[in-house]
Amino acid sequence: MMPKGSPELTQARKDEIINACAELYETMNFKDVTLKEVGKKISFSRTLIYYYFHTKEEIFLALLQKEYEAWIVDLDSIRKSHQKMSVEQFSDELAHSLERRDRLLKLMSMNHYDMESNSRMENLIAFKTVYGNSMRSVASCLEKFFPRMTESDRQGFIYAFFPFLFGVYPYTVVTDKQKEAMEQAHANYVFLSVYEMIRSFTQRLLQSYRENTEDQKKYRP
Repeated sequence: MMPKGSPELTQARKDEIINACAELYETMNFKDVTLKEVGKKISFSRTLIYYYFHTKEEIFLALLQKEYEAWIVDLDSIRKSHQKMSVEQFSDELAHSLERRDRLLKLMSMNHYDMESNSRMENLIAFKTVYGNSMRSVASCLEKFFPRMTESDRQGFIYAFFPFLFGVYPYTVVTDKQKEAMEQAHANYVFLSVYEMIRSFTQRLLQSYRENTEDQKKYRP
C-alpha cells in the first residue's frame, strides 16, 4: 500500500483523474465534462480532485500532455527503427503515428487559449516542455532521414506542420448532420481520413523542400 502523501500515491491519483477525464471525453464534449462527472469515476473522494487539479482545464491540459508523450514514443520508434527513409515512406509512417492518436487530434482542435489560461504556471510549463519535445522529435526524424534539409528548412516544416495538425480532426471526423448540410449546400467536399490527409500534406511539404534543394544545386555557380 502506498503511504499517504507519497509521490507514488500523488501520481497514481493524478493518473486516475486524467484517465477518468479521457473516458468521459470519449462520449461527451469538453463543455459537458465537469469535475463532478470526473468525481463519479474515481476511487477516492471528489473533493480531493482539487488537491491535484484546480480546474477541469488543468485536467484536460494534463491529458493533452499525456497524449503528446505517447506520440513522442512513436516518433522516437520511427527514428530508431529505420536507417533511411524516402519522402513517401516517412510521410506514410508519420501519418500512421497520428492515425492512432485520434484523442490527441481531437484535443488539439479545442480552444487552447482557455485551457492554458485556466491552468497554473507549473502545469503550463510541464505541458509546454512536452509540446516542445514533440517538435524536437519530429525535427530529429527530419535531420536523420533528410540530411540535406537545413536547420531553417526543418524549422519551416515544423511551423507549417504543427499548425496544420490543429485542423485535422474537424476536417476528418464529420457527423451525419454535417455531411447532410454539406450535401445540401452543394459544397462538393471530399472527405479524407486522418491518414490520407496527413500523408498527403507531409509528402507535399517535404517534396517542396527536396525540389528547392535540387534547384539550388542545379543553379549553383
